[in-house]
Amino acid sequence: MRLIFAGTPEFARVALAQLHAAGHDIALVLTQPDRPAGRGMKLQASSVKQFAQSHNMPVAQPRSLRLEGNYPEDAAAARNAIEATQADAMVVAAYGLILPQWVLDAPRLGGFNIHASLLPRWRGAAPIHRAIEAGDPDTGITIMQMDAGLDTGDMLLTEKLAIGPHATTASLHDALAALGGRLIVQALALAAGGGLQPARQPEAGVSYAHKIDKAEAVVNWGDSAEAIGRRIRAFDPFPGASSLLGGEVIKLWSYEIDSVPRASGVDCGTIVSVNEAGVSVACGQGVLRLTSLQRAGGKRLAVADFLHGFALAPGMTFDR
Repeated sequence: MRLIFAGTPEFARVALAQLHAAGHDIALVLTQPDRPAGRGMKLQASSVKQFAQSHNMPVAQPRSLRLEGNYPEDAAAARNAIEATQADAMVVAAYGLILPQWVLDAPRLGGFNIHASLLPRWRGAAPIHRAIEAGDPDTGITIMQMDAGLDTGDMLLTEKLAIGPHATTASLHDALAALGGRLIVQALALAAGGGLQPARQPEAGVSYAHKIDKAEAVVNWGDSAEAIGRRIRAFDPFPGASSLLGGEVIKLWSYEIDSVPRASGVDCGTIVSVNEAGVSVACGQGVLRLTSLQRAGGKRLAVADFLHGFALAPGMTFDR
């Protein structure tokens, strides 16, 4: 098929690579404008742009697609480029811009979205993080026919993926990206032969995966050990769960649920034991043994290495 592809981060790059490998004609790639990144804050192209340019695909980076928005000149140029492709379909994966109806109407078969959840659960910006944080046993990919709503279109293909007990957003992201790339290739093959069977999303079970705020990273030690652990995994790699200790921000990267019950009379956030296997901290319910930590400006370290540069002892207390 002749395609327009719209996406920005690594999740989208995986899908673009799969479409390219499957032999589709990528007539135009839309991606977010270059952003400052790294310590030098130099402009950096998105993962999708880097892949597209390395494979000689035309790239456009409009700041908006709204013809009556803040950047009408960008939208008008994008419209000319989109309509000139005469594409069969548009594939969208984590693009980051709202698509007006004129964009969805331009390709012959409309827009196909790769969404990292089993809709209608976790519509919105951060479905992978929220699924882990909520303790969902599984998630998956939904290939959706796009409409003007927020992830409300008809479902075309779905496939479930279990969330393992040690899954982080980083590891689950990679598994879902690979699954999404495979499913979109399958969906387009079915679409070419008229074999897709759209299904409306059920009204029951709708939930929204709101964008991650850095303020959410701060651990509340009054929560249960299980809930705190899920947040540690959900916020890995961004923004990283954290807590203050002696006025210093410590990031928490990995953990185990301690088999030792929480003693009565111990305040939440109190370190109850320290050894090379981990730092055990009293929670609202249970005890969490932290096994990988990071100081500001430092690297992630296993506790045994962390303790060489930061002395911890029972009785010290993380801020709640």
